[in-house]
Amino acid sequence: MQKYKVYINNEAKFVTENWEEFCSQFTLIEAAGGLVFNCEKKVLMIFRNGKWDLPKGKLELGELIEECAIREVEEECGLQELQIDNKLIDTYHTYVLNSTKVLKKTYWFKMKTDFTGDLRPQIEEGITKVEWCNKQEVNKRLENSFANIKDVIHISDL
Repeated sequence: MQKYKVYINNEAKFVTENWEEFCSQFTLIEAAGGLVFNCEKKVLMIFRNGKWDLPKGKLELGELIEECAIREVEEECGLQELQIDNKLIDTYHTYVLNSTKVLKKTYWFKMKTDFTGDLRPQIEEGITKVEWCNKQEVNKRLENSFANIKDVIHISDL
């Protein structure tokens, strides 16, 4: 039996039965993002709307999920030279947007880059900081993050 972990109000709910029925209550949005490492083994983190997060964004029509992940990280952080190492995990969370209930499925990829230029936060997306973080800094920032981001980082065995 398939088990899905969905974050509702940042709390985990496990859906083991009637997944299709559960999904029918929401508009599905697909997104992709990256857990990005530089050559110093530091992790790329963003600060958006008062929380530490990982770069991610919505899939565009006709776009491959891997292309979306790379594009979104590049746009949100101002870096280049990204390579996908492997797929990590898919996460699900819900929210309400203009009175529409949304279920967002995010495909996460482990990425690496040799980029050494200046990082640029995508201000128009609510991102005010982009930083390379060592393991201790990542753990500190996870205290003010989302539960699904903790799942992504922990599955990577950081």
